[in-house]
Amino acid sequence: MDFVRGFWSKHRRKVFVTAGCLGSGYFLYKLYNSHTRRLADLQRQLANDREHDENIKAQMKAHFENIQMIVDSTTLPHAMRCLSISIREEIDVSSVMERLNRGKGVLSQSEKLHLWDQLKILSFTRMVLSLWSVTMLSLYIRVQVNILGRHLYVDTARALDTSSHLLFWLPSKAAAPCTVMFSQEELDLIDRDDEQKFLSSADFLVTNAMPGLILNMQTAVSEVLKGMQLKDVITTRVLQETLLRIVDVFMSSGSPHHWVDYLMMPQDTKLSRTTSGETVSKFNQLMVETRQVLISTEFTDIVEISLKCFTDALVEEMETQSVAGGLATGMPLAKMLPQIEKTIPVIIAEPGKNQFLQLISDMSEVQVFFTLLYASMPQ
Repeated sequence: MDFVRGFWSKHRRKVFVTAGCLGSGYFLYKLYNSHTRRLADLQRQLANDREHDENIKAQMKAHFENIQMIVDSTTLPHAMRCLSISIREEIDVSSVMERLNRGKGVLSQSEKLHLWDQLKILSFTRMVLSLWSVTMLSLYIRVQVNILGRHLYVDTARALDTSSHLLFWLPSKAAAPCTVMFSQEELDLIDRDDEQKFLSSADFLVTNAMPGLILNMQTAVSEVLKGMQLKDVITTRVLQETLLRIVDVFMSSGSPHHWVDYLMMPQDTKLSRTTSGETVSKFNQLMVETRQVLISTEFTDIVEISLKCFTDALVEEMETQSVAGGLATGMPLAKMLPQIEKTIPVIIAEPGKNQFLQLISDMSEVQVFFTLLYASMPQ
């Protein structure tokens, strides 16, 4: 016992220090071990989050690509067929050409000049109207379907409240005109009437706006072609500049973005004044968002480069198809008018055979625009 007391008295401080060191070491070990586990858990969570993000990106990419496919195979072909029929019916040059052919040796010089002037105005109106309508309708439909597709995707994801659900595209065996096929979960989220009403609004150009569009386009054509004689020599460059000038005069006439009213019905002014407490139908919400896109600077830029791309390619095609030199060396306006009529079927050809629409859809600026449009979150 005396030995123990002596040992304790002699080494008490060392024992305390040793015990303290051991206790501190154990505490530090536990702290480090806990930190290591938390770090490992965090790394696993980050890995899961990255995988989650990649899955979401893959789903959205697949969904986006399916939307573009449906536009090309279903919605756009129907719209182009309707547009083609409308243009042929609304602008008929055959009657003028027939009167010229049947009036040889009978018509007076002034009568012939009047009919030739009519043919000149009608031919250019028909060509530029076709060029403009095909370009704008194709862009408008892509805006529509990408907006609707994005809304359906986001609404579906919110409803499912999980990332493990893959959104499938369910195409029908026989697609109805102006119908886009989405997954059943998506269709349940947006009222079917709202969806159909929104998509069918793409027919507005053909069913409502065409007469006014023709009148204003013809006014632009008359202004640009004023003073141009039938004997005037038209070269590739002159034709290109003339077409671009007609488009520019038409687009810049009237109020800013007046051309939007040819693509969609006028916006109800009450919608723009709706307060946060009021309920707006999904259809109205989609229409308001679509109009906001159409009047945006970004879309205006896409319109400009698309119309120029179409015009340049069309003039190049006409130069290729012209006989013996033709446009390359210059040809009288009177001889070029029949060639203009031959280009109309090429301009309004169905999307699968329309080289001009393909050129537009392949432009990087257009692809980036619609990718960003689809990826932007609805407000």
